[in-house]
Amino acid sequence: MNTAEDWITTPVTADLLRGALDLEHTERGVLPHRLPARARRQIPDGQLAMAESQPSGVRLVFRTRATAVELDVVATKRIYPGVPPRPDGVYELVVGGRLVGRGSVPDGDTVTVDMAAGTAETRPGPVETVRFTTLTNAAGDVERKAQGNGEGDGEGAVEQDVEIWLPHDESTRLVALRTNAPVRTAPPSGRKVWLHHGSSISHGSNAATPTGTWPAVAAALGGVELVNLGFGGGALLDPFTARALRDTPADLISVKIGINLVNADLMRLRAFGPAVHGFLDTVREGHPTTPLLVVSPLYCPIHEDTPGPSAMDLGAPGEGRLRFVATGDPAQTAAGKLTLTVIREELARIVRLRAATDPNLFHLDGLALYGASDHAELPLPDDLHPDAATHRLIGERFARLAFSDGPFTTVGGRGTATSRP
Repeated sequence: MNTAEDWITTPVTADLLRGALDLEHTERGVLPHRLPARARRQIPDGQLAMAESQPSGVRLVFRTRATAVELDVVATKRIYPGVPPRPDGVYELVVGGRLVGRGSVPDGDTVTVDMAAGTAETRPGPVETVRFTTLTNAAGDVERKAQGNGEGDGEGAVEQDVEIWLPHDESTRLVALRTNAPVRTAPPSGRKVWLHHGSSISHGSNAATPTGTWPAVAAALGGVELVNLGFGGGALLDPFTARALRDTPADLISVKIGINLVNADLMRLRAFGPAVHGFLDTVREGHPTTPLLVVSPLYCPIHEDTPGPSAMDLGAPGEGRLRFVATGDPAQTAAGKLTLTVIREELARIVRLRAATDPNLFHLDGLALYGASDHAELPLPDDLHPDAATHRLIGERFARLAFSDGPFTTVGGRGTATSRP
């Protein structure tokens, strides 16, 4: 049994984190952010502020001989009255590239969101501890030992690369990292850095685990380091997001555009085209020749030919479920209202136009990742977001279409991420 003297506490600093663009120091630990402070000061709504602070794709990465790890956290739990409780966020332990354990914390700060009234109430909660105990056998394999406290002091254990993937959909303050052997910063992996931006689907909505979001699945299969700037409800062509992409070192970039513009009913076709051009122009300021893949929306029946805005089906919570509906009028597309069909056509046109002078710009039709036939077999549970199995399907297809047989094929392997010239 470990005693207090056996544990070594290592400060959580930026050099231990991957997938985050900023680290905010608070009175209750450090909070990883997926947008830099300058961008956060320009966020106009609470939805995006919440989404960017949820650490999808963010992981602690270090090298150690430890056989036991503890992480003290303050998680933020969201409560939606009338809707079944959300599952606790999942922390995943990956050792030597192999998933060896999962854990959750049952309590933390709570935010009660009344979607009908548009209000939110926050209540502070306690610090909780996620514990992982691992054993190393003679072959060097690692497995999780399900105990409340770690055992052993790491003596004689092989030094290994350890990752703790943070919950993709639960804001998490990191209070303390403890191990039963010293920790040091892991050296660069040598893998290409893939920078991706998208909506709640890219963020990981309805995925079961942080390594199960479709970008995480695709990154693992493609052998790249993921920086996931997928924001639930927040892929709205915001200039501050474009500047964040511009200023973030990357070897490969993809932007998935469309669904949030429809379900927010944010703009008309006249504004959409120039906004896409402006967004891509800004990204190109920092990455003039980096392979850049524009991905159009996945199949979503409620918005294929019906404009937004989307709304929560107010009858569904009373039935113990969450569902979304489209409230727009299909006839309004003639006046420039956006649907997914309209956006796919316009994105394909824009990429064709720009590719004439930008040979490193590419297009991927989102229907190749998830189309009508897929929906017949794997329907969207809430009519908007894919489930865990569908996330894996999308990730596997993206890996094949982008990394194996697509625009990212010839740029795999080792290299150094590039930043602004």
